[in-house]
Amino acid sequence: MEIKTLTFFSNYYNHHQKALCDEWYSLLGEGFTFVETEPIEGFRATMGWGKEEVPPYVLRTYMDDASHKKALALALSSDLVVMGTAPEMYIEERLKQNRIIFRYSERPLKEGFIKFFIPRLTKKYLHLHVRNRKKNIYILGASAYTAWDYRKMFNSYPGKCYKFGYFPEHKEYDVDKLMDRKRINADRNTGDAGMPTILWAGRMIRLKHPDLLIKAAGNLKKKGYNFRLTFIGEGKERDRIRMLTKLYRLSDMTKFMDFVSPEQAREKMADAKIYVMTSNFLEGWGSVIYEALNAGCAVVASHAPGATPWLVKHGKTGLVFKSGSVSSLEEQLAKLLKNPQLCDCYGKAAYEQMHRLWNPSVAARNVLTLADDLTSGRPCSIKEGPCSPARILKNGWYVS
Repeated sequence: MEIKTLTFFSNYYNHHQKALCDEWYSLLGEGFTFVETEPIEGFRATMGWGKEEVPPYVLRTYMDDASHKKALALALSSDLVVMGTAPEMYIEERLKQNRIIFRYSERPLKEGFIKFFIPRLTKKYLHLHVRNRKKNIYILGASAYTAWDYRKMFNSYPGKCYKFGYFPEHKEYDVDKLMDRKRINADRNTGDAGMPTILWAGRMIRLKHPDLLIKAAGNLKKKGYNFRLTFIGEGKERDRIRMLTKLYRLSDMTKFMDFVSPEQAREKMADAKIYVMTSNFLEGWGSVIYEALNAGCAVVASHAPGATPWLVKHGKTGLVFKSGSVSSLEEQLAKLLKNPQLCDCYGKAAYEQMHRLWNPSVAARNVLTLADDLTSGRPCSIKEGPCSPARILKNGWYVS
């Protein structure tokens, strides 16, 4: 069945969703609606989120009763509903009629199986994901671990999980000029030809583990490697990270910046040769991985975030280290510092991967293709990238 109308329900509209939604609007026109069910969180607003101009396809249910009723009607009438973080009441009638729904889901058990010892949450999971497991519901996984988590949850959605993620704006570059930009920026900022800047950006909180980079960098400095560090972000851990910087004698080679706008952060990535992502398993996806790969960085990523297994191909588009391991991170960074040409090699391959496969345009088209395949009784025709089948992947897949 050709998909002509699509309604996407989520909590709030932001820059991580804008590019994908713009593509759906380009493909479907007035047949596409984004339903926003709550205002943006305060702490995200302080990070520059929610400043986007609100496009005509956004419907805010909390504004008035008429908008709420319109959203309920769209949930039932649309050819396809994509259900993100939004109240289930919007799809109750659609479920009764067994019409196709794509759940847009990070891994539900990122805090672990301990959730099932909480009766209220167990009841919720049974209600949402077990009683409807044979209905016309499929998973767009915003994590490489989503399929595994749903299997653990009483074998929910068997064979019905597909690769997806979050899709910020895809920026187009002349990749050779991009590599030149990184080289020139490194020379200008460090005063030493070819000395790389290692960039880290995000909220400075425990789950993101910026301390791992400081500890690995301290060890690398002792071994004689030359580099600079830049941290962008604020949070409860920032004072501790500054203290560690002094402890590991990195103060003279480390720069701290407050939060910048999403656009400015992308420019910093385009300037940097190396980007490090250190989060643990509480990081559902990790959009900075997507953004840094698009910016042609040599990405060194923890194996834990949901984006890493699908986007960072070890030794091809970047390097993967064992989550929480200083020695593993140090080992991967040393490869890039010993052989600076690898930065360009990985950076070019990363950009080409994102340009060809992992971007909002491809993702938007593939959702419509997958829905057409499924409603027509055909097997999924997408073999790689967004909306291709997601295999089971467990937390311990990576061994350094």
